[in-house]
Formats: sequence, C-alpha cells, structure tokens
Amino acid sequence: MGFGHSHTHDHHGPGQAGAGRARLAIACGITSGIVLAQFLGAWLTGSLALLTDAVHSLTDSIGLLVALTAASLMFRAATTTRTWGWRRVEILAGFLQAALLLGIGIYALIEGVQRLGLFGSGHSPDIAPELLLIFGAIGLAGNIASLAVLARGRRENFNMRAAFLEVAADALGSLGVIIAAVVLWTTGWAQADAVAALVIACLIIPRAARLLQETSRVLLDFTPAGLDLEEVRRHMLALEHVEEVHDLHASMIATGLPVLSAHVVVDEACFTAGCAPQKLAELRACVAEHFDIAVEHSTFQLETRSIADQETHVHS
Repeated sequence: MGFGHSHTHDHHGPGQAGAGRARLAIACGITSGIVLAQFLGAWLTGSLALLTDAVHSLTDSIGLLVALTAASLMFRAATTTRTWGWRRVEILAGFLQAALLLGIGIYALIEGVQRLGLFGSGHSPDIAPELLLIFGAIGLAGNIASLAVLARGRRENFNMRAAFLEVAADALGSLGVIIAAVVLWTTGWAQADAVAALVIACLIIPRAARLLQETSRVLLDFTPAGLDLEEVRRHMLALEHVEEVHDLHASMIATGLPVLSAHVVVDEACFTAGCAPQKLAELRACVAEHFDIAVEHSTFQLETRSIADQETHVHS
C-alpha cells in the first residue's frame, strides 16, 4: 500500500551525508580531468561526438559541483525561517542538472543531423581516428572510476541519483566515441562520428526529460508518485467516528520525505466523550501503516460538522 519511499525520521545521518560528500568530491575531481582531456581531443580531432561528450562531461562536472554544494547544505538544521532546513536543495540541484543535460542533448541532435546531411548537404571534417580512440578511452576510464565512487550512494536522494546517471550516460557517450573511432579507422566512414553524436544525444534526452519531470513534480508540490489520495481518504473514512475528509493534501519535501495534511470531520460524540486525542492517533497510525508517511509528518485538523460548515474554502 505504500508508494515506494522508505522513511525514517532522521533520514540520512551525518556519517552518511559526509560519505556522500566525499564521493561527490572525488567524482567531481575525476570528471574535471576528463573535461580537459576531451576538449583537447575535440580540438585536435574535430570530432562532434567527442565535443558532445566533452560538453556533457563539463555539465557533469558543474552538476557534481552543484550536487556537492547541495549535499553540504541539505542536512543543515531547520530554523524558524527555513522550517525544513535546506532539504529541497537536492531537488533543485537535480532539476538544474536535468535542464542542462536536455539542452546539450538537443544541440548534439541538431548538429549531428546537419553533419549527416539529412536535410541538406552534410559536412564531416577530417578526423584522426587514432586520436579519437585515445581520448575516448581516457574518457571511458575516468567515467568508470567516477561510477565506482558514486555507486554506493546513488539511491540516497535525487541529487546523488542525478550525479550517478549523468556519469553513467557520459560513460556510454565515451563508449560511443570509441566505437566511432574504430569504425572510422577500419572503414574510413567519416560520418560514423556524427552517428555516434546522435546516439549520445538519444541517450541524454529521454533520461534528462524524465528526471526533469520527476523533480518538477516535487518542486510544484504534486502528489507523490504512486500515492492515491482517494485511497487514503477511504482508509480514513473507514475509522469509527470519521464522517468526512476534506482539504486533503500530500507532497514531497525531498527524497524520502512525504508529508500529508487534511481536515477531518468527526461526530459530536467524539468530542463530548473525549476520544479526539485517540482518533488523532488512529489517523496518524493509519497513514503511517498503509502509506509510509511518518506520524510526525502527517497533520490533521479535527472538526465537528458545524465548524466545517463555517469554512468558506473547502476542497475535496
């Protein structure tokens, strides 16, 4: 009955957060080295595939730097002006990385089509395949090293997930560069480089669009994916004394941190008999047991029918 988000109150402790920052710092250093090597290779060879992969790696390094900053901020304590602390920074970081990736993918797609001449005369510069192979191998080796560093923490949050996926896609891009170099070297087909660039773009665009959609849902306070509010309402209405549930809202603050609130109309007897505190505990236990929303992150306003009828803005 849950919706795929495990939850504990303290979420990720300082030790785990520190380990995540260390992994990000190492991966950021490796990726920055890859960027320099690939831009040098793109300049020496004129390869669109290598240039696309270099720009992708540059985005990776920027994204990893943003992720590192986010990882340092997101576990800071809450204050009276920032009641959730900086938890949502990891969502914003994932959103920005996805937007950058999408722009790179579209650029590579357009340039690759132009070089293939699918809508006009194509142009493919002379490319030294041996240099292309060397720089492709350098990029792949660096990406594999970064993946090994980030692998253990990739499921912690959107921020770490975005960082891991960026490097994984870049590794596939480097593999595409290597394949293009081998084809060019063995067959002399110059457009293999443009084809590799198109493949890299096709790897980047769907993944970036999906991550952009997921992070946008969180930033816009959409109901968490997999959580059916009508089912939540039915469970609450099944409790004794509960007559109506309205103004039912649910959203995600950050990875693994869903929150829920509602106005719950109970019969007059619940108040006169003094069972309101017990009913509140039952409601919180209900959503915690069936929908993985911690009791401390569900908020209910108990009302009588007369109080509910006085509300001017009631939502279902």
